[in-house]
Order: sequence, then structure tokens, then C-alpha cells
Amino acid sequence: MGHNRDVTITERPSIIPATASSAQSHSGTTRTSPSPYTRFDRAEWDRLADRTALPLTQEDINRIASLGDPIDMSEVDAIYRPLSALLQLYIDGRRRTAAERHSFLGEPKACSTPFVIGIAGSVAVGKSTVARLLQLLLSRWDSTPRVDLVTTDGFLFPNRVLQERSLIARKGFPESYDRLALIWFLASVKAGVPHAKAPVYSHVTYDVVPGAYVDVDRPDILIVEGLNVLQPPRLAPGSVSVAVSDYFDFSIYVDADEKHIEQWYVDRFLKLRATAFSREDSYFRTYASLTDAEAASTARMVWNAINLPNLRDNIRPTRERATLVFTKGADHRVESLAIRKD
Repeated sequence: MGHNRDVTITERPSIIPATASSAQSHSGTTRTSPSPYTRFDRAEWDRLADRTALPLTQEDINRIASLGDPIDMSEVDAIYRPLSALLQLYIDGRRRTAAERHSFLGEPKACSTPFVIGIAGSVAVGKSTVARLLQLLLSRWDSTPRVDLVTTDGFLFPNRVLQERSLIARKGFPESYDRLALIWFLASVKAGVPHAKAPVYSHVTYDVVPGAYVDVDRPDILIVEGLNVLQPPRLAPGSVSVAVSDYFDFSIYVDADEKHIEQWYVDRFLKLRATAFSREDSYFRTYASLTDAEAASTARMVWNAINLPNLRDNIRPTRERATLVFTKGADHRVESLAIRKD
């Protein structure tokens, strides 16, 4: 189930840095606050790259890069090549443990269940590119040829339901998702159920597509990408006290400064205005005729009214539940990584 803990921590200092912070005790001695993470700067992580092959070409990378989220071969080589090798260690370790468990308990030999990777972070931070890139990299390994990818957008309540519940303006907030359906889907995947189905979401129509599903049929790896996948369980009376992340074997939080993410959101909005927004069936077609200044102003208004509060109140507080934290700079390049100690 990974390293997550079902606790709620509020208003506390970050525990991400590897170097422990210092504080004066009542006796006057200096005490350090321990961190569960080991931190690598870009150069330190890059030195791990030579330990594994890079089975991708620039054409592969160009094909999967997200709109407004530039990525090139040097970034893949420095950051994602070591990460894919590290993930293989986690995957192989879990397989060995499962085999030894079956042998010890005398269980009948069964197919191993998928290794599930969760990817979280803000709107526009680049989660989709990370997810697609890892899917392609891991699928090139001989031991993990089948890698599926599901986004949690499909588990949003349909717009009709959101409107009935007065939640349409809070789309993307935790309460706008059919959390029980997402947990049921992941429980089925982890139980080895064949043909588990995940709903499909259209960013053009801005709604769940009726009757459309992604068929997840016992892959080697499943990547689950979404804003709130690291949310702790809800402990209200009568609710299911299970978190989505309880089904993760490894989780990644993609982090960046708020101002950088805001600018990326604006840049993406401007590009969508000339592409997806201009389609006849686009939910946002009225934005296609905006001038550059009007579009940028609209994007910043939406960011400050919806996406920034969601980031501050719901998404970023889950960062320290992740196994690995990426921190990106203004140019979208990963500047540092922090990984949980075992």
C-alpha cells in the first residue's frame, strides 16, 4: 500500500528537505527535525543516469509532450532515465516479496497484481507529461511490457450532477469526484479482476463521455494521474475510511512555485484558445474569440478563483504523502527530487 499514513497534519513546516531543520529546545540545546526524505539536486540525480539505458528517441518525446509543457531529450536523460530504473527496483522487489509470500503461505500460484503508480500535483504543473513519459519508458522494459494509464478526470461527477449539487464552480475539488467509484475501480485492479473499467472524460466537451470506458485488463503497471489522488481518507461517520492512495505502490508529487504554475496555466489557456477552444463542440468555444489580453485576464481570473484555492487547500497539503517529490523551476525543468527513505 506504499508509505502513506492516515493522519491529518495542519499548519506544520515542510518535511521535504533532506537536511534537517534546527530548533532551540527549552534547555538551550539545538535539536534537529528529522526528515523522512532523501533529497537530490539535479546534478546528483543526473549522475545516476549512466546506470540504465534510455530506450526513447526525440520523436517519442515530441509525441507525448503536453501542450505548454516543454520537454526534451536532455531532461528525459537526466531525470526520467534514473527514475525508470529506480521504479524497476521497486517493481522487482514487490514481485519477489509476492513470490516468497505465496510460497510461505502455500497459496496457489496466481498472476501478480499490477504495480500501481499515482501521480499528483496542480493543474498545469505537467502531471500528464510525467505520466505519459513514464508509461512509455516503463513499457520499453522487457519485464513490464504492459503499462496502462488512467486519469481521474473520468471519475468526476457528470456536469448534470455537479450542477444539481451546486458544485460546478468547484470542479476539480475533492468533493467533485465520485470517490467511491474510483476506489472500487482501484480495488478491482488490485484484486486482479479482468477488464476493470474507468470512465472517460473529454476536455473538449468538459464532461464525462457517456458510455465510454478505458478497459484495464491486468497490466503489469497501472499509472493513475490526477489532482487529488493523494487525499487522505474521509473519516466522517458512515464514510469509507479508505484512501485512493492506499492502492498505490509508489506515488509522485509534481511541485513548483505557485507563480510559475500560474504562468504555465495562462500560457496553456492561450494555446487552447487557438486549438481545442475553437472547435464547434467545445464547451469553451466562447473563449476562442478573445484577444490575447482578454484571454490572459480570463485565465488569471479562473486561476485565482478556482485553481489556486484548490492547490492551497487540497492538493499541496497532500505533497508529503508522496514517495517522490519533483520540484520544477520556471523553465519546467526538474531542479531537485526528494524520495522517502525506506
